[in-house]
Amino acid sequence: MTLSSVQHALTHFAAERDWEQFHTPKNLAMALAGESGELLQIFQWLRPEQCVQVMQDDERAVQVREEMADVLAYLLRLADVLGVDLEQALAEKIEKNRRKYPVHLARGKADKYTELGG
Repeated sequence: MTLSSVQHALTHFAAERDWEQFHTPKNLAMALAGESGELLQIFQWLRPEQCVQVMQDDERAVQVREEMADVLAYLLRLADVLGVDLEQALAEKIEKNRRKYPVHLARGKADKYTELGG
């Protein structure tokens, strides 16, 4: 499956149900945030070692996959409605981050810094 084929399937799904009227950028962005929150809720009170093992619990693994699918679906719908080519946007963002966080300055560091501030 490609992103564009999934977007087409989601567009068709929404059209069959006459849901395009509800799929405004605002509504889709809000739904995306809500689904992201549901994904976060799964991890909310877990200790770090529990988080890395979450997929070993069958029930939690199903929840994680479903919430991740919901996040992706709303992101793809939002991109479709706004006419954003996500593959291009991601490629551009990766390149921007490559320049912003050169290996010699960023390797093994999680702290944020600016290009000017070092």
